[in-house]
Amino acid sequence: MDEVNGPWPLDAGCLPERLPRDSTMARPGLISLPDLPSELINYILSYLSPLDLVSVSLTNHVLRAHSLVDHLWQDLVQSNVPGIRLTTPGPCASFRELYIAHDPRWFLTKYKVWFCDRDLTGKLVIIRFDERRGVIEGYQLLANRPIASTNTSHQSLSEQELVIHEFEPELKLHLDKPVLQMRANSLENAIRATTGRSPAPSYKIPSSTVPWPSGFSSAVDQASTSTHLNRFSAETPMPLDNRFTDTMFNTFMLARSLPETLANERQLLPFPYGNTWPPPAIPAPSRVSAGDLIGPEDRPTTRAEINERSFRIRSWIEMRPAGLRGVSMGWIGPSLLGDNDWPANNAVFGQASRAWLSNYIPGMHPSMSTHIGDQITTYSTLDPELYTPTIDQPWKGIWVGDYSAHGCEFLLITQTHLTQFDETAFDATRAEDESSAEFEQRKTDARIFRGRLEAVKLTGDPNVPRGECTFVAEDLGDEGFVTMIDEEPFRGARVVRSKGHVAQTGFVNGKPANPSHDEEKTS
Repeated sequence: MDEVNGPWPLDAGCLPERLPRDSTMARPGLISLPDLPSELINYILSYLSPLDLVSVSLTNHVLRAHSLVDHLWQDLVQSNVPGIRLTTPGPCASFRELYIAHDPRWFLTKYKVWFCDRDLTGKLVIIRFDERRGVIEGYQLLANRPIASTNTSHQSLSEQELVIHEFEPELKLHLDKPVLQMRANSLENAIRATTGRSPAPSYKIPSSTVPWPSGFSSAVDQASTSTHLNRFSAETPMPLDNRFTDTMFNTFMLARSLPETLANERQLLPFPYGNTWPPPAIPAPSRVSAGDLIGPEDRPTTRAEINERSFRIRSWIEMRPAGLRGVSMGWIGPSLLGDNDWPANNAVFGQASRAWLSNYIPGMHPSMSTHIGDQITTYSTLDPELYTPTIDQPWKGIWVGDYSAHGCEFLLITQTHLTQFDETAFDATRAEDESSAEFEQRKTDARIFRGRLEAVKLTGDPNVPRGECTFVAEDLGDEGFVTMIDEEPFRGARVVRSKGHVAQTGFVNGKPANPSHDEEKTS
């Protein structure tokens, strides 16, 4: 299916006016798709992607009527919001309009778990969909160590100098400070609707949420109709919780994958690996450029170029005149203009420089608004297979680690089995005097305690940052076995050889821990 670009890629106005007509449809005696019963047509259409569904709607009136059936679009939205059952399109008149409003950003809720390269600590963000408000929103996941848990410790394990504190972390979302919010009834969607060749969706934007000054609407209309829009490379305005009086502004940016050869070359470089995200320690099917210097080649220009496992958020503080409280002139430029529309000398001023559209706003001068602390944060998701435990790999998952003075940190623990477990060969090792229970327990241990276990930080600290290995056990099996713990509260725990990662502040001189202290307990 050919790809179609435009402000409304799912609307009829953005697709060819006519589709090639199959010559077999005109042959007498043959049944075409519109001749089938409605139930069969709807069943067939339920297997189509959104763009294919729109293409079918342009064939004839019968198929158009079927392609607009809302339960088809409800299923498309539902497939991108796991964990909840949708019953209403929220502020939109239909699920089709809801899908269009958040296209092409539904991958945010589909993958849910996102981690970023912010500073050395990073963040772990959970993105979800609010059905009532029609909002895609993301909040930072926090973990804290209750004071009571630090007062209980165990001093044993045959090493009197070893003290282990009990650890029962508390997890919660930082609901007071959203990281990401994309609204179905946003101003950006309204502008896209007015520039498209189809009617705007049926939602209404409350006037109280868009406090534009007098004459500003006409300026936006003029800007949106006189510039070339590329909605894939543009930056989307993202006011958080309608905080229009705040001086902090954010925009959402889609990402484009690095060529595989370039990504591989960068991963061979020392930290920060040529500003590649995710870093080499985290498995990923593709990687993108990170850091504050993002070029045009790092942004998608077509739907096929979108990396659905990464995105970026630009944040900045803006000092504005008193008469423009709550209005960021920076929102207009990135939202409506492509990279080719920026001034040629934009690089001289760095990423904080933006086209302020002074020609479109009477009396406005570019110097009336200034960016401070412009920063781009890159987010990536994890393949669910990496953190979903199985019978053979029970320790895979996202864990919370106690790093003492550094607090709680989130870890991705992976298990790697180089070969499949040979059940037939193991069954041949059963002794004659071995009971069934003893044999099954030994078989379970042999299936689980093998291969490599590695813990990578999803959030970090000033010494070992996010995206770096924090400890690794090369072999959970016989090659790495040390002993079994026979003391409470860790009776029955298996101890294997492992190495931890230590470094000075700023991730300087990072290296494995002293081998004489490299024993790590797993249970």
